[in-house]
Amino acid sequence: MAYLFESEEHAAIRATARRFAQTHIAPHGAAWEEDEEFPIELYRTAAAAGILGVGYPEAIGGQGGDLGHVLVASEELILAGRSVGTVVGLGTHGIALPPIVRFGTREQHDRFVTPCLREGKISALGITEPGGGSDVAGLTTRAERDADHYVVTGAKTFITSGTRADFVTTAVRTGGPGHGGVSLLVIEKGTPGFSVSKKLKKTGWWASDTAELHFDGCRVPIANRIGPEHGAFPMIMMNFASERLALAGQCVAIAELAYRESISYARERQAFGKALTGFQVTRHKLADMATRIAAARALTGEVATRALRGEHAQVAGLAAMAKNTATDMCSFVCDQAVQIHGGYGYMRETLVERLYRDARLYPIGGGTREIMNEVISKTEGY
Repeated sequence: MAYLFESEEHAAIRATARRFAQTHIAPHGAAWEEDEEFPIELYRTAAAAGILGVGYPEAIGGQGGDLGHVLVASEELILAGRSVGTVVGLGTHGIALPPIVRFGTREQHDRFVTPCLREGKISALGITEPGGGSDVAGLTTRAERDADHYVVTGAKTFITSGTRADFVTTAVRTGGPGHGGVSLLVIEKGTPGFSVSKKLKKTGWWASDTAELHFDGCRVPIANRIGPEHGAFPMIMMNFASERLALAGQCVAIAELAYRESISYARERQAFGKALTGFQVTRHKLADMATRIAAARALTGEVATRALRGEHAQVAGLAAMAKNTATDMCSFVCDQAVQIHGGYGYMRETLVERLYRDARLYPIGGGTREIMNEVISKTEGY
């Protein structure tokens, strides 16, 4: 099943992403998940194949395209690669680079964006703090001006690709409390005072590294600030809307993969003298799975279409709706997939077991389900 906005151009992107995933991810994905990392060379391979550049302007090293192209490429990487952890780790530039692309200078594009898209340099986004969770306006990592530098002190946690990122697009407090005192700084690997406190172990997404970062008097050039001082909060909110839509798309892909695995297993598995698909209870489980996937795909596609039309006033609330709808759907579908597989669904050698674990992150990451309901409440005016 495809999104309604898809054209021949989208089909070509799907084919490219499918070939890449089948060649470079699928043969190794299960082992990488168990190893809890994938080779760093994969970033360079993906950059050379044009995978990392989908959705970015050609003038800064991208392949062109828009949000719709990003959605279909990401879906096909998950479907064909069969390793969610690898795909999300490979794709952290999708949340780290957009603020630089939208609000950065040409010099910042040349220093940070182009090397990621063309050379496979690794970027990460640093927003969440150990004591802050989804409360971006309450972040406490401090950046004090000192001549032509900021001196940064604080910590970030749950940072995907944080252990090996070449730079982190980092939210810091440069002013007073609340929304108005937040800025974005690009903090580069190797900067004195910047360290990885530890690599975190997770329930799912094993192949992606997740880190806690520490800043102890870390001196960052003012030239690394993205946009105006104290002006980052709207940038972060805009970035969140796109991220939440991307997460909804990932949920659709994960659920589709779990659904396909379940159909295959149910057709082959014999019980009481017939295939599992011979039982109404199994067919109805599959029917419910297919229906919920289709509904989540439709809403995700509608939000993408509205975003492409420039209906920005609608997008934040609709992206939150899409994320909640898709995460609920994905959790349901992956749970049903495990149930259809029975005992095998509980075994780590079975793909649906891994997808079940991977799915649990989505009602939390990119803003919790509860925060999404607050976003929806505000945009709906109650």
